[in-house]
Amino acid sequence: MTFTEQPLLIFDGACGTSLQLMDISDKDWSGCEGCNEILNLSAPGHIIEFHKSMLDAGAMVIETDTFGASRVVLAEYGLQDKVKEINTRAVENARLAIAGRADKYIAGSVGPGTKLPSLGHISVADLAVATREQIETLLEAGVDCLIVETCQDLLQTKTALVAAFEVLETTNYQIPVMASVTIEQQGTMLVGSDIAAVVAALEPFPLFSLGLNCATGPQDMTSHVTYLSQNWPRRVSVIPNQGLPQVVNGQTHYPLSPEDYAEQMYQFVVHQGVSIVGGCCGTSPAHIAALVKRLAGVTPGQREVSI
Repeated sequence: MTFTEQPLLIFDGACGTSLQLMDISDKDWSGCEGCNEILNLSAPGHIIEFHKSMLDAGAMVIETDTFGASRVVLAEYGLQDKVKEINTRAVENARLAIAGRADKYIAGSVGPGTKLPSLGHISVADLAVATREQIETLLEAGVDCLIVETCQDLLQTKTALVAAFEVLETTNYQIPVMASVTIEQQGTMLVGSDIAAVVAALEPFPLFSLGLNCATGPQDMTSHVTYLSQNWPRRVSVIPNQGLPQVVNGQTHYPLSPEDYAEQMYQFVVHQGVSIVGGCCGTSPAHIAALVKRLAGVTPGQREVSI
């Protein structure tokens, strides 16, 4: 069964917070601590270990460690000339992790970067060039789909999607493209767009799915998921944090247990017809394992879309 034919897709859990729990040496960071993407080159074993932990938990789709692997972000670490090398190796590491496992897929992760065009941090033209470079490399390396995720600015989102579909058209690759936006606790994206504006702006793109990830846990996503379920004509994804992050003794803490997280996600699948689920910040292999167990044999509920 191909990626697009799967009735329910379960993505992996958090990359960044999982790597924070590993014993990664200063040598491994190569002077670029905080740049998770450099580990694809300097410590690939850690990245493969992370991928395998999520696959062992039952994840069907693993995301490449390329969230910040565009020229714009890598330039902050002096790594702007390693875009192709890092993205290529990231896909290779993911491919090594899924070797010998049936019905497992690799999603090429494209993050929002650190400069948003709506806030004047970067021009649309420069953002498009950087995004195209990353996407071209991910496609050449052999990802099964693209996910443009943690989108905080509709202009950034549309720029990335235009770049993605232009590359697909010119290269004749045929893979699904997913978009996932981040809605903050106050109910809008970082630059102020609500979920209705997101649907209106992105409906013209031939997306495989539209969904939500990061910022909050599943409970705070409920109203937005409901809107997507009723107004988005294609598949809906929900990839939340392990609850709303809290600061406990000076450390970021995510409160949801694996079982509570899995139960809330189950409700989205059964009652809202969500067919793509996974975990963002804080979610561990235990959370993905609980999700896989709770969704065993479950078929996404029927949706009644108003458009």
